[in-house]
Amino acid sequence: MENEALLEKFGTLKKEKNYRELSVYLDDQLITDIAELIHDDPDNAGIIINQLSISRAAAAFRILDFPLQEDVIRALAPAKIAELMNELPADDRTAFLEELPSEAVKELIKLLDPEERRITLSLLGYPENSVGRIMTPDYIAVREEWTVKQVLDYIREHGKDSETIDVIYVIDERGHLLDDFRIREFLLVAPDTVVHTLMDDRFVSLHANDDQEEAIQVFRMENRVALPVVDDHGILLGIVTIDDMLWIANEEHTEDIQKIGGTEALDEPYLDMPLLKLVKKRVGWLVVLFIGEMLTATAMGFFENEIAKAVVLALFVPLIISSGGNSGSQASTLIIQAMALGEITISDWWRVMRREIISGLLLGSVLGCIGFVRILLWNGLFHTYGEHSVLIGATVGVSLVGVVLWGTLSGSMLPIILKKAGADPATSSAPFVATLVDVTGLLIYFSVAFTFMRGILL
Repeated sequence: MENEALLEKFGTLKKEKNYRELSVYLDDQLITDIAELIHDDPDNAGIIINQLSISRAAAAFRILDFPLQEDVIRALAPAKIAELMNELPADDRTAFLEELPSEAVKELIKLLDPEERRITLSLLGYPENSVGRIMTPDYIAVREEWTVKQVLDYIREHGKDSETIDVIYVIDERGHLLDDFRIREFLLVAPDTVVHTLMDDRFVSLHANDDQEEAIQVFRMENRVALPVVDDHGILLGIVTIDDMLWIANEEHTEDIQKIGGTEALDEPYLDMPLLKLVKKRVGWLVVLFIGEMLTATAMGFFENEIAKAVVLALFVPLIISSGGNSGSQASTLIIQAMALGEITISDWWRVMRREIISGLLLGSVLGCIGFVRILLWNGLFHTYGEHSVLIGATVGVSLVGVVLWGTLSGSMLPIILKKAGADPATSSAPFVATLVDVTGLLIYFSVAFTFMRGILL
């Protein structure tokens, strides 16, 4: 209801061309409501941004999805674009620019003030998905020989330009990071206390070339609102704040979920993505999985004679391959999530394998017993499987143990193998694991059937 009222009020003032009142009205709204207004009425994104004060315009712009940010830029005059780009925090500006084509980036960089241009080019020089791309140079750094009073005076003078004043950094004359303090540590001691006497040299820092996903784990483990970023020589380059980490974590989580589902990561909201582009994102995996599933037909063709002799075996093919695929998908999802959360690493592969061997045997045994009992019960009631129902039930039961065990091992080991090879573990998606287990599951099933039934039904 609030968004509808905002949209209606905006439409009324715009229709009346009462831009003075419109500016006052928009500046009085929450930034999140402004962003929602732009999302609901993207055709008027330029007007909305133009009527906001530049600080609030930048605050709204930085939380928009990239496609909407593009709409805003297209709707603004060059002078307004320059004002907006210079007002944006360096890390948010860099995140926006890195999504644009190189020619557009060149044109926008020309609009920046010299100092902002230097900072932006510096950040863009770091590898994609590195911590250096999302750090900000706006932080408070003090010297170890200062008193607490000097520190607080410095914060009052320069704090407004800092991304955060929750954490204060101590550097030497060459810019090396020596320590960090939460501001409360300065507020709770005497003003004449020297910073050096408070230092314990225990701090955690990120390297500019660290992967952003690794940085997420550090934030989670250290419970920090900001972390310093240093170079190879320990010189403080900038800081990364928790809001950036939450944004990155959300993007990584979304990308992993899409990959687990068997599609490429979407770089636009689902409803905003052109249909053909969406199809292109999905068709690649579907083709790969389809070709993989064709091997299932090949495997069944290999056992054509056995199926002809004992047609009853074909009745349980869907049961066997679905059980293996389900167990593999379960294991794959669990391991990918555990790796994303930092709960396991590549070096834990043997521990994972041991657990999955035991899990696979137990899960397979449960399903195998259920399958065996079901076949005997069904044959007792309806005489469906003939005089060899016990043999058929044993074949299905043992096959389920083998297939489920293979599924859990495949699903758990594939993400670790891909991680070791430098690939994204999420690409060992559930559909991919299921396809792999479908083919091998048939081989296991018919091999067990041939062993159990040779000379009887086969």
